[in-house]
Amino acid sequence: SLSFPSGPSSPSLTSPSSPPRTVWPPLDFALGAVACCAACVFTNPLEVVKTRLQLQGELRARGSYQRHYRGVLQALWVVGRTDGLRGLQKGLSVGLIYQGVMNGVRLGSYSYCEALGITSVPGGSLLSGAVAGALGAFIASPAYLVKTHLQAQTVEAIAVGHQHNHLGVSDAFVTIYRREGLTGLWRGVNGAVPRVMVGSAAQLATFASAKDWVSRSQWLSPNSWLTALIAAMISGVAVAITMTPFDVISTRLYNQPVDESHRGRLYHGFSDCMLKVCRAEGLLGLYKGMGPVFLRLAPHTVLSMLFWDLMRQQTVKNNQSHGRS
Repeated sequence: SLSFPSGPSSPSLTSPSSPPRTVWPPLDFALGAVACCAACVFTNPLEVVKTRLQLQGELRARGSYQRHYRGVLQALWVVGRTDGLRGLQKGLSVGLIYQGVMNGVRLGSYSYCEALGITSVPGGSLLSGAVAGALGAFIASPAYLVKTHLQAQTVEAIAVGHQHNHLGVSDAFVTIYRREGLTGLWRGVNGAVPRVMVGSAAQLATFASAKDWVSRSQWLSPNSWLTALIAAMISGVAVAITMTPFDVISTRLYNQPVDESHRGRLYHGFSDCMLKVCRAEGLLGLYKGMGPVFLRLAPHTVLSMLFWDLMRQQTVKNNQSHGRS
């Protein structure tokens, strides 16, 4: 659920250096959020598969459970065959809400840090990316909670993890609020915040340097979309390795059932979840779903940047045609 913020100090998809800002900042933030939502439409099936793989064999030793999902392609086929094409887009509407809110807040906060000059100091970009990611993840956490519940839901034959059986997005929000109160909508946020902080910081640190490296190697033109794709894939490896354990823990905390006191029945918190997963499933249990995490990151990053650039360029043209900067 990350995208690289192509802000004024970040390299854009279509040029080796950023153009001067000519878009009204709030509109720029909105365009970034819309771009991430557009990318989400294409990558949501991988998000569904990732959720299922991460919940499969929860707190059970390897080989002691039936594996409905054996890999990305096989899982996509199983979900499509059982739930239909709509099943591959489960949770899309609330996923779009999450993308819009999270990335709107994240990109806006990061750009504000740039305006304050924080990103220009050593380590400032990493710190700003992590803090902006944490803020976005916290505010958008209820949407991610509902998205996880809906994407885990399926027929009994291929069900994994706890089944919440919501009737839809609005029903999920209402049910959770009535059962657990307002704080219940933020259950699992203690796993989401470190997840986005780590992912955002790793992506910010690797994407720009990878793109510069590919450009300097002169394999491809700096303006080529292939340059951005290769950089996104390199960045995707780094993010997938660092973020997948946090992603698994986040999914487990969001999807676990709760007791009468509104406490998780399986995990008491982030560290408890990590220890239980390692004990029951081994260290590799923290890397379940890494395949779709990686396969989703590269196209999501490139698509969101491409859509952002196209919309931003069109906005600039419209402003120029009306005699405004």
